Amino acid sequence: MINQHSFFKAPVLFNEKTFYKQFLKDLESCSSEVIIESPYITSLRMELFEQVFQRLLHKNIKIKIITREPSEHETEFYRYQATDEILKYSDMGIKFVLLNGFHHRKLSVIDKKILWEGSLNILSQTNSLEIMRRIDDAKESRSMIDFLNYSKFI
Repeated sequence: MINQHSFFKAPVLFNEKTFYKQFLKDLESCSSEVIIESPYITSLRMELFEQVFQRLLHKNIKIKIITREPSEHETEFYRYQATDEILKYSDMGIKFVLLNGFHHRKLSVIDKKILWEGSLNILSQTNSLEIMRRIDDAKESRSMIDFLNYSKFI
């Protein structure tokens, strides 16, 4: 007999072509909270999320984005885009945490039960080859939240 509390769903791998379809599904089914950690933010990629973010905020779902302080970007192009998008989405109700010191982590936690981690910049990816791992497990998600000390942000 299998103990249902010890059941662990195997992680599933995605690439830059398959990631966004599943990630958007996960966002649409979110019921309480989304955390996205992405060092870069571009206008083109944020357009993909605008409507889903609006729907989530309308349902009183908390959205937190942890990203690099825009002044730390190497080029004016990224500095201005990140600043514009942060201002726009802050006005919508999304909470931002701006980190200093070469922030480079890429991950997301949805409802403290789905963990995405890998190499893909969720809020800026365009042409690069990437990999993301989806882990549907509350224990693993909470472990990441604790490891990164997200409690100070959420």
